[in-house]
Amino acid sequence: MDVKEKTVYSDVRTMLHYYRALGIEHLPFDIRRPGQAERLSVSDKPAALAVLQRSAEKCFQCKLAGSRKNVVFGDGSPDAKIMFIGEAPGKEEDIQGLPFVGDAGMLLTRLIEKMGLKRSDVYIANIIKCRPPKNRDPESDEIESCIGYLERQIEIIRPEIIVTLGRISLQTLMQNAELKISAVRGNFMEYKQIPVMPTFHPAYLLRNPKDKWLTWSDAQKVMERIRA
Repeated sequence: MDVKEKTVYSDVRTMLHYYRALGIEHLPFDIRRPGQAERLSVSDKPAALAVLQRSAEKCFQCKLAGSRKNVVFGDGSPDAKIMFIGEAPGKEEDIQGLPFVGDAGMLLTRLIEKMGLKRSDVYIANIIKCRPPKNRDPESDEIESCIGYLERQIEIIRPEIIVTLGRISLQTLMQNAELKISAVRGNFMEYKQIPVMPTFHPAYLLRNPKDKWLTWSDAQKVMERIRA
C-alpha cells in the first residue's frame, strides 16, 4: 500500500468511526461497482441476468441516465456460444430498449443469419447501456460507470467466443486505446481466457459496403473455431 492509498484508507476509517460514534450503523448508499450488486449464482443464467438487468434499469451512475428513454441491457440466449458486443445504443435502440434494432442492427441480423444462426441463438450487448446524445462516442467516465454490467453479463453467459463490433468495443474490452480495427481485425485475441474476434461495426459497413466481405471472413473464422 503506497502513501496515497494509506492516506485514503486512514481518512475513510476515521469517517466511519465518526459515523459510528453518532450512532449511524448503515450508510444510505451502495458503493459497489455496477454489476456487483445482487449477484446470483450463474447456475441459473436467466435469473442472474434478470437481476442484473433490474439493477441496470435503476442505475443513475452517469449523466446519460438523465436523457435516456430506456436502458438497453442486452438481448439473446443466456446460453449463447457467441456474444456480440457493440459500443452504445442508438436512437432506435433507446426507443425500443433492445440492442441493434436500427439499420446497423438489420445488417448485424443478416450477418448472424448468414452464419447459420438466429438472433435468439446469440447474445448481443453494448459497452454502455444508455444512448449518448446525438450518438456521440461514449466518454471515459460513462464507460467506467457502466462497464461492470457488461463484465457481469460475460461472466454469467460464459460465451465460447466474443465478437467485438468496432473500435470502442475492442479498445474497452482489451483495455488498450492504441488498438486499431484495421490492424487487428480477423485475428483472435483473448479476454479472460475467452477468444475475441475483432471486426467492423455494422454502422461502418453501412458507410463502407466494400468492406462487408472482410467482416464475413471474420465471421467464418468464428464459426470454424466454434465447430473445432
